[in-house]
Amino acid sequence: MQDLFDAGAFAAGHPVELYRDLRRRAPVHWNSEPDGPGFWAVTRYADVYAVDHDFQTYSSEPTIMITDPLEGQSGMLGEARMMLMMDPPHHTAFRKLIRAEFTRPAAADRGDRMQALARQIVNAVIERGECDFVCDVAGEMPSYVIAELMGLPLDDGRELYKLTEIIHSAPESLPPGAGREAVMKMFGYASGVIAEKRARPADDLATRLLQAEVEGRRLTDPEFLLFFLLLIDAGGDTTRNLLSSGLLAMHRNPDQLAWLMADLPGRLGAAREELLRYTSPVIYMRRTATRDARLGEAEIKAGDKVVMYFGAANRDPEQFADPDQLDLSRTPNEHVAFGGGPHVCLGQHIARLEIDAILVEVLTRLQDLEIVGEPQWLASNFISGPRTMPVRFTPGARV
Repeated sequence: MQDLFDAGAFAAGHPVELYRDLRRRAPVHWNSEPDGPGFWAVTRYADVYAVDHDFQTYSSEPTIMITDPLEGQSGMLGEARMMLMMDPPHHTAFRKLIRAEFTRPAAADRGDRMQALARQIVNAVIERGECDFVCDVAGEMPSYVIAELMGLPLDDGRELYKLTEIIHSAPESLPPGAGREAVMKMFGYASGVIAEKRARPADDLATRLLQAEVEGRRLTDPEFLLFFLLLIDAGGDTTRNLLSSGLLAMHRNPDQLAWLMADLPGRLGAAREELLRYTSPVIYMRRTATRDARLGEAEIKAGDKVVMYFGAANRDPEQFADPDQLDLSRTPNEHVAFGGGPHVCLGQHIARLEIDAILVEVLTRLQDLEIVGEPQWLASNFISGPRTMPVRFTPGARV
C-alpha cells in the first residue's frame, strides 16, 4: 500500500484511489513513519469531524505536523509556541488577539479593496497573453492581502510567500537545511518588523499584536515571531492552492465551467465551496492522543499520533453523493477544507473573498484561457496544489 507520509503519494494531487481504499478497508489506518513511531491516518468524514472537535482527547500539542520537533528545536524560541500548537484555554486566549480582524463583517469591509487588488493582478498579466498562473496570479492575492493587514510593503509579501513554499516542501525535495533556513529568514524579517513597528506604530495588525496583552502580559518577541510565521504561512495556503487546483479542475470538467459562466454572480458562492471540497488545499492536521480512546475499529493509545486527512474526508460517500464528481451546484456542502472545532481556519472569510475576487477577474477577463503543459505540483505531504501551471489566453486591455 502506498505510504501517506511519502510526498510522492501527492505528486499529482490527492491520492483519491488510496483514500477510497482506506475508507473501505481501514478508515483509521496505522501508517509507518521513517525515523518515527508511526501514526493513525483518519480518512472517514465522521472520524475526522470527531477528532477535530474533541481537543480534550486529541491535542494539538506538541505539533500539528506528523514529524515531531527535533531535539533542541523547540527551544529555538524559548518556551514560545505557535497558536496552532496550543489547546484551549491558551489557544482561545491567543486566538482572541487577532479574531476581530478576521470576522465575517471585518472581511466584508475589505471586499472592495480585494476586488481592486484582483484587478491589479490581472492587469499585470493581461497584455502578455500568457503567465504562470500560480506565481503570477493565484499567489499574488493572498500575499498582498496579508501584507496590507500586517502593514508591510506589497512586494515584501510576495517575497515572504516564496519562503512559505520552501517551508511546506518535503525536506527530501530541497537542499539540506533549506527549510530551516527559510524559517530563519522569515524570523529575521519579522524581527525587523518588531523594530519598525515599535519605533513607528501604525494602524495595522503587526502593531496591534505588539501592543496586545494575552493572559495579563504583552507578547514576547518569540511569540510575535511565531504569530508572524503563522499569519504569513496560513494566509496564502488555501487561497493560492484553491485557485490553481480549482482552475485546473474546472478546465478538466468543461461542463461545470460552462454551468458557472452561465450565471457567474449567482453561482459563484456554491462553486467556490465545491472547489474547496474537491481540491482540499490542506492535506492533513495532526493531533496527539491525551488518553486511550476508540476511533472506529481502532484502539488509540495515549501518546499516539492521529492524523486527519481532510481530502479523504471531503470525498467520503457517506457524507457526499458522488464525491469524486466535481459538482459546482452541490448543496448542502459541509466540507472540512477549513477544518473544524476550536482550530477552524480563522482566515476563512477573507479567503473566500480573495477566491471570489480573483475568479471573477480571471474568468471574465482572461478570454480563451487554456492550461499549456502539465502542472508541476508542490512536493509536499502537507499542502496540495500546483507549484507551477503555465496558462495562455487572449491578450486584452488593462482596466
